[in-house]
Parts: sequence; C-alpha cells; structure tokens
Amino acid sequence: MPDTTSLTLPAERPRRATRARTTRTGATNGVPPWPRNAPPPVLVEVHRFTGSRLSAATDLRGGVVPPDPAVVESRHRGCVVQVGADLRVERGLGDPATVVMLRSAVKPFTLLALVESGAVEAFGLTTTELAIMAASHSGEDMHVRTLQAVFRRTRLSQTLLACGDMAPLDALTAARLARDGEQPGPIRHMCSGFHAASILLSRHAGWPVEEYWQPDHPSQLAARDAVARIFGVASKDLLTGIDACGLPTYAFPLVEIARAYALLADPAGVASDQPRRSLAPALTMVRDAMLAAPEMVGGSRDRLDTAMANVRAGKLVVKGGAEGLRGVALLPDARGSGSPAAGLALKLEDGGTLRGSHAASVEAMRQVGALGERELHQLHAYARPALHDPRGEVVGEVVPSFELAPLGELA
Repeated sequence: MPDTTSLTLPAERPRRATRARTTRTGATNGVPPWPRNAPPPVLVEVHRFTGSRLSAATDLRGGVVPPDPAVVESRHRGCVVQVGADLRVERGLGDPATVVMLRSAVKPFTLLALVESGAVEAFGLTTTELAIMAASHSGEDMHVRTLQAVFRRTRLSQTLLACGDMAPLDALTAARLARDGEQPGPIRHMCSGFHAASILLSRHAGWPVEEYWQPDHPSQLAARDAVARIFGVASKDLLTGIDACGLPTYAFPLVEIARAYALLADPAGVASDQPRRSLAPALTMVRDAMLAAPEMVGGSRDRLDTAMANVRAGKLVVKGGAEGLRGVALLPDARGSGSPAAGLALKLEDGGTLRGSHAASVEAMRQVGALGERELHQLHAYARPALHDPRGEVVGEVVPSFELAPLGELA
C-alpha cells in the first residue's frame, strides 16, 4: 500500500541527514540487459468505453452487439521479474536491473533484527503481533488493539511512536472516526507496527527509546545490518533513503528484490550461502507470522496483499511498497503441486495508481501459475478494476496488457 502520508516529527527532534551512496547494488548475475535507452513496457491500460459498448445493455435489436474499440486513456509502464528457488530469473518483462526503493516492502527483512535479538521470546510476542510489525496495516480497530496490547504488556507508551499522524486507510473505519470526532493519530498510521518493532528492540537491548527513528540509532543500524545480510551485500554499500514514515529504506535492482522474496518463501531451501543460511530460523518466523495473520499485514477490506494471501492460504506472502512496488514470496507448491519456491517483484514506473498496481500484480501472478480460475474470480475487482459513473454504471475498465517471457528471449 502506498505510503502517502507526510511525516510529522516534534520540532525538538531535528532529523540528521543520511548520506546516500551511489554504488549500484547487486549485479544481475548473468541476466541479459534490457536494451539501452528503451522505455519500460506497458503493463496496464485504462480503457473508457465508447459507442455500442455503452449501449449494448439496452440495445433493442437483440443479440450481441460488437463493442466499439475503447479509448485508451492512460498507460502504466513498468517491470516484472520472477526468480526460482535457485535465484535465477525464470520469467519477466522490462529491465530487471532497474534500481527501485523498497519502501514498505523492506519491512519483513528489517524485522529480522527484532527476532534475532531474542525480544520475541522475552516479550512473549504472538504471531499476530509479529505480523503487524511487518505490515502496512489499514488502521482498523483490530490493528490498534493488537499494538496497544503490546505497548501495555511491555510497559511502553504509544506516544513514543514517531511515524506521524494518519487517518485509517480503511474507509469504513475512517468514516466512523470522523463521525465520532477522533483525530488522526500515530497508532492508526499504516507503519505504526513497523515503528513498534524498533521501539521494542531498543527496550530489549537497553538502548534509548526516545529517538529510535534516527538513522544512526542502534536499532536502525541493526535493521540495516539485517537488510544487508538478506541481500548479500556489505552494509556500507547500501543505497539508503528515508521513507514517508521517517525510518530508513533501501534501494536495490528489482531482480534482487525478487530474490529476497524467494528467500522469504523458503528460507532454509533457497539460501545459497552460509551467511544467508544462518538467517533461515528468524526469516521463517517472520514468514510464518505473515502467513498466519494476513489481515494484520494489510486489512480486512480492500487490501490486495491480504486478499491475494487469503485466496492461496499458506502459499503466498505478499507485501506492497509505495510508488507501485510489490514483492511476493511464492512458497513451495504455490505454482502447483511439487513446484519449488519462487520470488516475484513488480514496479510501475509512474508510481502507479492502486488500480494499475493491482491489475498488474494479479495478472503477473496468473502468468507465473500461482492463480487459477477460482482465485481470479475471487480477485476480479483487483484483476480488472471497473470504472463507474455517478450512477454506478460501468463506463470503462483497467486492463493488464503484457505477457511475461524468459528474459533471455527478450534481450
């Protein structure tokens, strides 16, 4: 889910600048390069109906009226890459080496710092509580209650949250709170669980909790180290930025994000070297928490990450990030009985409206074999979002318009 809220920090807490290294991180390991200066391919088109397509429902002649061509109002370009359990690229479209910011898609990986510290056991964190710390949640009451229980049990104040104020992403919850006069606050922010993880890590390790969000705070350095190990690079070489919620995020080639999500799908089976293999127990705990509580990762309504995980229960971990990014961990058997683990990453160049990102994500998962007809029927509102007029009549649709192929054939 895009992180669109602006950060609000107290005036007495000036943010320190983070130097962004210009090193391009992560080679594509033999993946053929996308043609130089070629634009990303079109992934999604927005069609608005014209002529007989609009009048077909009330046509008096009977029979089927051939629809007039729809007008293509806009196009979303982007890239998709899918890797297998051996971390080699299997299918994709566009430049797999394009460098993108992980944004909220980094959350499952930074959570390793909390798990490896022993804080999960020390604080008695449940799978539901762990899942919301890897989430971009909708700010529903169940999310708030889960986090408030953690703060109470650990004797920490939720006023420590420095993620900024935000109204719930869930429309029904937001409408109810507006009716009741409740103002947006940090606990409803989609990233409040993400921030809570840093606060808990700081308390467990004996570090100051008040400025946990500073890039040079020990909790953020621990998270940075976890990301570096997941991606197999030196911490000093990470390309670092600050997300909209105020915590660090990192940039990688899209293919490396797909590989990280393949590792999340099967931590013990996919790890190809000893440093990554040592991460398997902690990464498995994070993965299993997200599998067990997908409604904590997103929400109970209108959240693709949760909906996709639910239609393939126990087989997919899905995590969106701002600006049209989505990572998917496909567990063994997700693409059919006996299929190995895989990872997929998708990025819309223009940042993408939700409708464009949703349509592209569902279509990509269909093409790699993770969604069948039954799942596509359940996800239809995301797969081909309809455009409506004020009376609720359908006047257009969002249409995926791409075909994935082995990248070697596209070079």
